[in-house]
Amino acid sequence: MSTELLTKFLTLLFGYAMPALECFKSIEQRPGRTDHLRFWCEYWIILVILVMFDEIAGALISKIPMYYELKLAFLVYLWYPKTSGTDIVYETFLQPLVMQYQPNIEARLQYLRANAGDILIFYLKNFTERGYDLFLRALDYIRSQASRGSRTRSFFSFRGDRTERPSFIDDYGVGGDRRDAARHRRPRGGY
Repeated sequence: MSTELLTKFLTLLFGYAMPALECFKSIEQRPGRTDHLRFWCEYWIILVILVMFDEIAGALISKIPMYYELKLAFLVYLWYPKTSGTDIVYETFLQPLVMQYQPNIEARLQYLRANAGDILIFYLKNFTERGYDLFLRALDYIRSQASRGSRTRSFFSFRGDRTERPSFIDDYGVGGDRRDAARHRRPRGGY
């Protein structure tokens, strides 16, 4: 457990925080050096793809031994100046792949941008309908458990009486309300 926590902390430090600081310094301190900006843009593109892979293949990742340690080593490889890992991964693998599918990706993203409101409304409506149905099922389950629990509570009572308590339905007279039923039971005039 402690090695996993340490690995996640080191991944946050060396995979996200330190590269973000270096990217910030490239933008603010060296505005004329586009090679640094290109390097960090390539790094963040690779990192986003890696994070997307992590999210999609989450269950499979847990089966790979030492995955997070390998991920940490890969992230350090990407930004470490002597390895030029970002340049190699980007130019060898990522750039040719994205360039091949770029028109298709652009068309799909354009469609999503144009219909984002409709898609959002569809998912919200679907979620609220299913959420409402789930809520009603939960209430029905709680009600059934409560009614079953009241019967067993009276049966296993420690007071010694094994009779059922009258329900509040018995308080109502036929055609009347609770106050009418109470008037008929109590004598008028005093307690």
